[in-house]
Amino acid sequence: MASEQFEYNLTAKEILEKEFKTGLRGYNPEDVDEFLDLVIKDYGSFTQEIETLREENIRLVQALDETPKRSASSQVDSAPVQPVGTTNFDILKRLSNLEKHVFGNKLNDNY
Repeated sequence: MASEQFEYNLTAKEILEKEFKTGLRGYNPEDVDEFLDLVIKDYGSFTQEIETLREENIRLVQALDETPKRSASSQVDSAPVQPVGTTNFDILKRLSNLEKHVFGNKLNDNY
């Protein structure tokens, strides 16, 4: 997945340091400065948010890349473990003996 790079025309510092020429009927410099202060504040917030999201994206991509490795190893780890020397036949035999003991002759009466 290629990360998109955004091209910035200005930095918050460039906006802050921008000087405007005043003309005969130009804008009120104080209004321009107030507005640019808001722009600088938003621009800084947006830049920080973009950086935070990029870092989170990198973290999530890395976690996603590791997921198949984890699931493959967890499948091996979660396989049922039988005691050494115990087979399915031994388990079925023990289960049958347990049923006979618990239910007694009731099993034979039903057949």
